[in-house]
Amino acid sequence: MDITNTDLAAVEEFLADLALNRVGPIIRSKSGSQQSYELKTGSRKVDIVTAIDKQVEQIIWSTLKSQYPAFRFVGEESYEKGVTKITDDPTFIVDPIDGTTNFVHDFPFSCTSMGMTLGKEPVVGVVYNPHLNLLVTASRGNGVKVNGKPFDYTAKIKSMRSLQLSKSIVALQPGSAREGPNFKCKTATYENLLAVDGGFVHGFRNLGSTAMTLVYIALGNLDSYWDGGCYSWDVCAGWCILNETGGRIVGANAGEWHIGVANRTYLAVRGTQHPEEQTQYIKDFWSKVKGQLKYD
Repeated sequence: MDITNTDLAAVEEFLADLALNRVGPIIRSKSGSQQSYELKTGSRKVDIVTAIDKQVEQIIWSTLKSQYPAFRFVGEESYEKGVTKITDDPTFIVDPIDGTTNFVHDFPFSCTSMGMTLGKEPVVGVVYNPHLNLLVTASRGNGVKVNGKPFDYTAKIKSMRSLQLSKSIVALQPGSAREGPNFKCKTATYENLLAVDGGFVHGFRNLGSTAMTLVYIALGNLDSYWDGGCYSWDVCAGWCILNETGGRIVGANAGEWHIGVANRTYLAVRGTQHPEEQTQYIKDFWSKVKGQLKYD
């Protein structure tokens, strides 16, 4: 299927309207109102899903199916392990509510995250946080818009300091699993990044939403994000937005320079004036990782 950047811009606009006028109002009105929810993967993991997640995904799916019947769809709530695959076909990859724990607790960092891949690469991204009325969108080759207005990232990075591990703010999330080798790898790496004799980073931030985290890296508010256990719907939209601002995503483990959206482990780094700074930052970060993150 021949899809141009102009076509992608039209998809971006359609998704932005869907997020702003259909999905956002539901998230805003229902935040903090969910008295019951499920632990998706069992009582030993804090992986929450609510009825609103499912309702919102159904709205998104039915709307996209009507507008783009030939495109494929991957959603968090309809995903089937071992069955759902991302192909080269145009594919919408959607997290109806990213930051569900925030949503349940009425902490204003939940959002809807709608992305699209083509050839398995993120080419459209729309992230909308209705609590903050923040809509960030992008499509391949068309730059980034914030609340509908072009975002001048070139000017932003010119005003920013050089990218160095010891002078950076790193975003992270411990994840839903609180035991086992991945949890130990994460906590040991956090300690090493903070330590005087380790990375000695300026600090950590945990927003509780991968999509929002990638947006804030793209906008230059955070320097990097290291995590494992995410899925394609967590990263797809934000990945496209980050790409359009010169950012980069590699694997969480050393040497994983080229990964796909379904990799499950990620290191996202903001854009810089000098690409070699970005490459060195990645190498320095990897040198502080204690162990290896592995997910099915």
